[in-house]
Amino acid sequence: MDNLYENIEALCTQRGIRPGRLCNELGLSRGLITDLKMGRKKSVNAETAQKIAAYFGVSVGQLLGQEDGSDILQQADVAFYGEFKELNDEEKKAVRDMVRLMRERRAAQRD
Repeated sequence: MDNLYENIEALCTQRGIRPGRLCNELGLSRGLITDLKMGRKKSVNAETAQKIAAYFGVSVGQLLGQEDGSDILQQADVAFYGEFKELNDEEKKAVRDMVRLMRERRAAQRD
């Protein structure tokens, strides 16, 4: 979790936003990001971590630098947050397949 600020900053850069905008959109204190950047804080509570992860469509583990993000199901869980949990198994599989297809298309367009 020592790299939490760096991970947030990288995700903001990928999305083309500033950390301040992230705070505004999620209702977080800008001081939180400043504290993380300056090293006065090393972590956030679970609810805040989930909000930030869901905003970027990554897992909390990815946000915290604990995993590489290759698990499609986990990404879909986070991206759809509560709505995904309400789906039945067949519907979840369809969502995972769509996410996988979109990732493959994006990768093909980059090449």
